[in-house]
Formats: sequence, C-alpha cells, structure tokens
Amino acid sequence: MTALTDLTVAELRDGFRAGDFSAREAAEAFNGAVASAKGLNAFIVETPEHALAAADAADKARAAGEAAKPLAGVPLAIKDLFCTKGVQTTAASHILGGFKPVYESTITAKLWDAGAGMLGKLNMDQFAMGSSNETSAFGNVISPWRRSDGGNAPLAPGGSSGGSSAAVAARIAPAATGTDTGGSIRQPAAFTGICGIKPTYGRCSRWGVVAFASSLDQAGPMARTVKDCAIMLEAMSGFDPKDATSLDMPVPAWEAGLSADLKGKRIGIPKEYRVDNMPAEIDALWRQGIEWVKDAGAEVVEVSLPHTKYALPAYYIIAPAEASSNLARYDGVRYGLRELPEGAGLQDMYAATRAAGFGKEVKRRILIGTYVLSAGFYDAYYNQAQKVRALIARDFDNAWEQCDLLLTPTAPSAAFALGEKSADPIAMYLNDVFTVPSSLAGLPAMSVPAGLDGQGLPLGLQVIGKAFDEQGVLNAGLALEQRAGFMRRPERWW
Repeated sequence: MTALTDLTVAELRDGFRAGDFSAREAAEAFNGAVASAKGLNAFIVETPEHALAAADAADKARAAGEAAKPLAGVPLAIKDLFCTKGVQTTAASHILGGFKPVYESTITAKLWDAGAGMLGKLNMDQFAMGSSNETSAFGNVISPWRRSDGGNAPLAPGGSSGGSSAAVAARIAPAATGTDTGGSIRQPAAFTGICGIKPTYGRCSRWGVVAFASSLDQAGPMARTVKDCAIMLEAMSGFDPKDATSLDMPVPAWEAGLSADLKGKRIGIPKEYRVDNMPAEIDALWRQGIEWVKDAGAEVVEVSLPHTKYALPAYYIIAPAEASSNLARYDGVRYGLRELPEGAGLQDMYAATRAAGFGKEVKRRILIGTYVLSAGFYDAYYNQAQKVRALIARDFDNAWEQCDLLLTPTAPSAAFALGEKSADPIAMYLNDVFTVPSSLAGLPAMSVPAGLDGQGLPLGLQVIGKAFDEQGVLNAGLALEQRAGFMRRPERWW
C-alpha cells in the first residue's frame, strides 16, 4: 500500500471521501513525518493537535453522512508569514518573537473552512526577504535534495518560501502556503522539484499576512502537482472586503477547467530572457519546454519585453521602499520584542528594539528603502522606478497582442549551496531575474518541475499569463507536467 505521506492533495481528498482511510490516519501520518524531519529545519512551530482536531471533525462529519468539505482529510503546512489565531507568528524574525495573533488571516481561515488542518508554521527568510532561506532568525532551512556527485554541502531550498518548498518536496506536507513578492513561490518550487503558482495580484487576500512590499506581495499554493495547486488556489482565493487591493471577482473552477490541450494557444518566448552566461542546461531545458508546448498543440512565437533589463533594479528600489514603510510598525510599543535599556527614552527604545530584533538583510533593505524615499532622492530613485514599472507592465500588454502565455526558465540555475552567495547580495538578488518582471506587472505565473541538471538537482520552467488568466497558466503547466513526467524525489537522508 502507498504510504499516506506519498499521496497528493487530490489523492488524499478523494481517498478520504472514498473511505480508503480516515482523516485522522492521514493527519497522524503527516504529523509523524514532520516530527521525524527535524534535520530539515522546515518548521518553526509544529501544531499536531490542530491537524488532529480538523481530522476528527472531518471524520465525524463523514460518519454523520454530511458532504465532505473541499479539503477534508488534507493537513497543510503554513508559511510563518500568515497570522494564525493563538499560534506563534514571527515572519521568522526575533522582533516578533512570541507573538500570538488574536485573529486568523483570511487565507488560513478559508483553508480551515474548507476542512484542512494545520501541521505547523514553516520557516522562511525573515520578513520574506531572501532567495535562499538563510536570513531566518530560526536558522537555515536545508533542502532535502543532495548533489549526485556526493558533495555534502547542504543546499538552499530557495526563498523566501524555503520551508514550504522543503516540506512539500520531502513529503512531510502534501501542500503549503507560500507568498511571492519577487519570485518567492516560484524560485523555491524550481529548486526543490515541486509546483508553485503566484496568482494575479489581488486574487488572494493579504489581510493577516505580515507585509513586506504591499504592492507586490501575493499569496499562493505550493504542492507537488499542477492539479493540487488548482485545488489549493480555489480554496485560498476570493474577494475580501478587509483588503483594499482584493479583486471583487468570482473564483473560477480551476480544477474542473484543467486541460493539457493547448491547441489554438500562442506561447511567447521573450528574447530578453536569454541572459548573458545562461547555463547550457537551463537553455537546453527551455528549448525542450518549447518542444513540449508545440507537442501540446500551441504555436510558439518570439516576443520582446524590452524593459526586462531594468526590472531587477526597479524591484530593488520599490520593494525596499515599501518594506521600510511597512516595518516601521515594529517599534517595541505594542507587541513583539521590546528592548528597553536602563534610563532609555522612547527613541532609544525604538533603536535598541530594532537593532536587536531585525536581521542583517532586513536592516539592509530598510536602509535602502529609507534612502530612496528621503527628500533628496525620492524623485531620482523611487519615482523613476515606478515609471520603469509602468513600462514593464506595458511590455507585457504589448506582448499579449501576439501571444496568450509566455514560457521562460524559472531560475538562472539549480539550487546552490548554503553560504555560496550570502556574502554577495547582488549575486543573491540575481536569482530573481526571471520572476521579478511578472511580479512588477501583477501577473499570474507558475513554476513546474521539468528536469534535472547534471548534478541530479531539479530545474523548473515558468509560465506567465495575462491578468486573471490563472486557468491558462495552469493548463500550460499541466501540458508541461505531463510531458516532463517529473517523478524524481529526494532520497531520504534526514
């Protein structure tokens, strides 16, 4: 019999409904898997009792003959950026140490209403700032993957949703929530051989999600299959009057609409994404992806996104600017850490609290953001970056006149070793080169595992779609998934 922890979200849901196993059996299996995987450091807090309570409620409802909820029998892992009522939420930062929200984020409330339970809160880059999960105050998350050449250096699981990607890839959670500001769902999904989708900005409520850059942050699901992502996204999406940026639109039936037939679709290949020094394996995978979408019936066309080269500089002005504003609320007054030196005044308390509570990368971005928002530099940097953002969005609009979707690599390399890039912030930021443009434009985009590099590490392909066309993105992802046939999983060493 297949172990319950090897089942996908769809298989868990359907197996529970068919009576193949109880929800409690599934919850106990995953609770055990989480408890036995401490070596990955994927979880900050484990909540086995939450998973069991939801499972018992699902079993009780089934015994009473009630219709099963959409995610009944499915325990999930939650990135520690989502506020969970009564359960510590820290954004992986000391400054929120011990903070237990008295409210539930809209997205987690939706997931619990759909019948899911919580396995725990996942480790991440502090305040979602990072591409390798090395900025957490709770230590590095370690990828479950290892290089095939026997190199023992632990690998980065990607970031900032590194705990999410590691947990799903290691089969200790069937799916997880992630957030994506400049690629933080898609890049870690690519690094660990799983699927992850960033929906259109506004599809998923940001209420109760600790803010990094409010005009960019968007939650989404991370799971092993495209179908699982569709199931999760349906449960997570929907209008929320508590979020001023929430889309007041009905949630499509994405799972029911899944189709790998791309006949009549035009897939654009942006020529600017062929960056200097692109590894041959990434280029070869991209060319293979082009053949796969052709095989699925799509027409492939070359398109131009001329302002792509300015996307990373614009992003690393806009995102830190918004972060410096959002993180000003952490001052030691109302909640979280408070450092109060003897005889200190209010300003001294602010300074001491932030010095002790924020990590190095968070401080770097706050300083950058404060600088570009300051009186002498606001027009020179922040306003210019916003103009570039508008040009990038216009590039995509122009591209949609020639195609329906775009196909690109997800990341410029496979997973790198922990510590390999941490001394060079610019090298780390370049990991987001393929994901940032669609974030600046607020477009839906998905990473699908498509193969392995020469060291046996996963590589991903990215599909970018028009605003609100998550169905098109999921369908193209499904076409790639079926043709790639990616079934590899990391060998258990933890």
